[in-house]
Amino acid sequence: MHSQKAAGPVAVVVVTWNSAEVLPGFLASLPAGMAGLEWRLVVADNDSADDTVAVVRKHAPGATIVETGRNGGYAFGVNAALRAAGAWPEGHGAVLICNPDIRMAEGCAARLVAALGSPLPDGTRVGISVPLLYEEDGELVHSLRRESSLTRALGEAVAGNTRAGRFPRWSELVTTPAAYEGPTTADWATGALMALSRECVEECGPWDESFFLYSEETEYCLRARDLGHRTRLEPGARATHLGGDSRVSPRLWSLLVSNRVRLYRRRHGLAATAAFRGAVLLREASRAALGRPPARAAVGALLGRPQSPHEV
Repeated sequence: MHSQKAAGPVAVVVVTWNSAEVLPGFLASLPAGMAGLEWRLVVADNDSADDTVAVVRKHAPGATIVETGRNGGYAFGVNAALRAAGAWPEGHGAVLICNPDIRMAEGCAARLVAALGSPLPDGTRVGISVPLLYEEDGELVHSLRRESSLTRALGEAVAGNTRAGRFPRWSELVTTPAAYEGPTTADWATGALMALSRECVEECGPWDESFFLYSEETEYCLRARDLGHRTRLEPGARATHLGGDSRVSPRLWSLLVSNRVRLYRRRHGLAATAAFRGAVLLREASRAALGRPPARAAVGALLGRPQSPHEV
C-alpha cells in the first residue's frame, strides 16, 4: 500500500482551443480509458472560435466547463481547470491531464493512478505517471526525457537526438528500448497524458503560465522532482496520440526551441545558458542548411529575428 490520497474522484483535465474536430473521439474513448475509477471531467476552453464548447455540452453534458475568456496558453488553461476541480464539493483525488487528441486504451487511467505514491529506491515517490504513447500508425513515441544539459545539447547537434538518445550523457531524448519495456523513472516526459498525485498537485502549486506552450510540462516535472515527486513510465498503460504539429509547423517548432532555452536559463547561470543556446543553435542551423523551414524559424528565434509571414 502507498500513501496516495484517495479522497475525491479523479479530475480529468482537458485544455481546449479550437478542438471541435478531435473532441468527439476523445470523449467517446473516456469511459473505457477511465474504467474502474470514479472520475469527473473538467474542460478549460481557451476562447475557441469553433464549436468546441458545444461539442463538450453535447457529448459530455455532465462535464465542468470553464470558459477562460482568452487564449492564455496551456498552463493557463490547466490552472483554470485545477481551480474548478478544487471547488467541487467532494474535492478531487488524483489529476489526469490529457490533450484532446489522446485516445486511451481500456484501463489506462487506472494503471496510471495506481502507480501514484509508489515508493522509489532513493526515498522519493511517484508523483507523476505516464503511459506508453503511440502514434496513430502504431509507432512508439519516445516520450521520456532527461534534463537539458550542455553535453546533451552538443550530442544532439552532432549525432541527432535519436542516435544520441541511447547514451544518457549525450541526449535529452531517451531512446533506449529497455527504458520503454518496464517502469522507468525519468526527469520529465511529454505532457500529452499524465497522472498527478494529489500530494504532487498540492505541493507543486500552479503550473507556470509564463510558458504559453511547450516547456510548461518540463518545468512542472522538474519542479515536482525537486520536491520528491518523480515522473515514471507505466508500460501497462497505453494511449494513442494523434498530435505532432510541432514537427511540421515553423511557428510551433521555434516556440518549442525558444522555450527550451528559456527554461534552461531559469535553472542555470548566464554563461552556462549562453553555451547551451549556442549548442541548440548549432543543431538548428545544421538542419536549416538542409532546407528545413521549422529549423530556419528556430534559428531566427534564437537569434532574436522576427519570423517572416511564410514561417508562421
